[in-house]
Amino acid sequence: MTIRIKYTPIKILLTGLILAVAPGCSEDWLDPKPLSFYTPENTYNEASGLWAALVACERNMRHEYTGDGSPILTEHIFSEVAVEGTTDKTGPAQDMNLLITPDAQLNHTDFNRIGWYWLEGFKGIKYANTVVSRIDEPQDYESEAERNHILATAYFHRSLRYYRLTQQFGDVPLILDEIIAPKLDFYSTDRKVILRKMKEDLEWGEEWIPDGLDRGRVPKGALQHLLIKINLALGDFQDALDVANRLIDQGPYALMTRRFGVDANDPTKNVIWDLHRPENKSLATNTETILLVMDRIDTDGNSGGIISMRNAVPFWGSNINTPAGNKGTSDVAALPIDQVTTYGRGIGRLRGTWYHQSMIWDDENDLRHAPGNWMNMTDLVYNNPDIRSKDPYYGKNLQLRNDAGVLLSVDTIRNWFSWPHYKLHVPDPQRVQPQGGPTDWYVFRLAESYLLRAEVKFWMGDMAGAAEDVNAVRTRAGAAPYNAAEINIGTILDERARELYYEEPRKTELTRIARIFAQTGQSAYNGKTYNEADFSKNNFYYDRMMEKTDFYNKGVFTRHGDTYTLSPYHVLWPVPQSSIDGNTQGRINQNEGYSGFESNVPPLTTIEED
Repeated sequence: MTIRIKYTPIKILLTGLILAVAPGCSEDWLDPKPLSFYTPENTYNEASGLWAALVACERNMRHEYTGDGSPILTEHIFSEVAVEGTTDKTGPAQDMNLLITPDAQLNHTDFNRIGWYWLEGFKGIKYANTVVSRIDEPQDYESEAERNHILATAYFHRSLRYYRLTQQFGDVPLILDEIIAPKLDFYSTDRKVILRKMKEDLEWGEEWIPDGLDRGRVPKGALQHLLIKINLALGDFQDALDVANRLIDQGPYALMTRRFGVDANDPTKNVIWDLHRPENKSLATNTETILLVMDRIDTDGNSGGIISMRNAVPFWGSNINTPAGNKGTSDVAALPIDQVTTYGRGIGRLRGTWYHQSMIWDDENDLRHAPGNWMNMTDLVYNNPDIRSKDPYYGKNLQLRNDAGVLLSVDTIRNWFSWPHYKLHVPDPQRVQPQGGPTDWYVFRLAESYLLRAEVKFWMGDMAGAAEDVNAVRTRAGAAPYNAAEINIGTILDERARELYYEEPRKTELTRIARIFAQTGQSAYNGKTYNEADFSKNNFYYDRMMEKTDFYNKGVFTRHGDTYTLSPYHVLWPVPQSSIDGNTQGRINQNEGYSGFESNVPPLTTIEED
């Protein structure tokens, strides 16, 4: 069955969506000139070839979390849990009003990774569509079930990318077939049309993907988890609840509440520590894992590590003085007081806000914020060996100010904040100064499924049921349960911030929730109501950012003199201008608030199936 979108003949371009003919090339550039026998015709005519094609989707998914300045940081920086902490240059995503534009640098470690999500989102769709389009070429399927399992897995990967793209960018081009030639006439499709197609695909696929697969592959539970989110985004709350019940109550998953794994016999640790040990995430005994990306030392496709400590731990090794005025800290390895091995060489790219460091922690018994799991700067000590014999503060705990009240750090944005050590600590044996090595990483786990079901129940008015699901996560961490009267969307978002830091795509979820408020007209906890007509001018996302963060539009500026700013239209990211400009025979729409919005045309609203 082929699928076409009504509007004009749709042709599709990729390079951030763009594939163009170089000037001066003759027409025979389209003639295939294979350099090996691994052509589509003899690769995808076997089931194993299609499974291999899906490995590209898995690799694409893994790269969101790995590397210096990894893309997941941008999801957090555009939320209330963190800001961009790089303060020694202009360019990082701090002054959003000035720097986040369609023609700005949108895909660079030192700036932001908005463009990565656009480019790699469509790459993931391309890989999945190759499988979808060629699903009936193999003649060696063991059964119809194997064929449908492969197709359902491809549907999952395509749906995951479109879920993210529609929350990040809104209306985007809908591509449902493999692209085998350059295309220059995209049109944006209404995001609800896209999401309904993805819902249809996932509902079909739920029957065909089993649970109990090898870690790293997509099990039924992952499809169900994604389907909950898509149903939420569409406002189909009863459908979301039904899927969540199947996943949580009928699936093979359970929250981890007892000690397990590599440190299970260490009495100084706890189940929260265990849950986030790299060695424990893929264990069969870890019944909380739903979907992982896997990155191991000395294996094919090794990315070099998650770099979580470099990205999200303070730049504690520099610019912190002792009260006596000496340089107090050092992140050199193998010192008499070696702190870098434990905490890593942080450079503070991802700087937690006061909201994440302090405001959300409402129970002193919460293991996620307990000593040993959570680190404060005052837990570190002055370890610079050069002051060992001359400064009485050597070996003593850090201080932010001296007795006269003078700051001892020249940059409290980048150098002084607290962090979840239990989550960010990833051993890094390949580097002398650890930064965060190869590791498995959660994409979906059951704790988020509970919080999604809590959200569904909230939208449906079942506050007691919502409290029950939030409390399943809270009480596992040792915190006291909430009662129904305490539940609102803010309560649920706070619990997500405690549980899912550096895991969830926080900006995606905030925008999804803002859309639901606009779609339903339901009053938010701040007393406001919203609508879709002026979504980019007045939305819950912006109001929450202004309520909870202590940086934007409050005059906070960096050492380099850049002021933190944000506007309501940042609820959606700009479509990279290069993709719009290269699409010479169609129209990819730009989001309101950005240059080019005035040239938009109505998005496509129907899908024709033959």
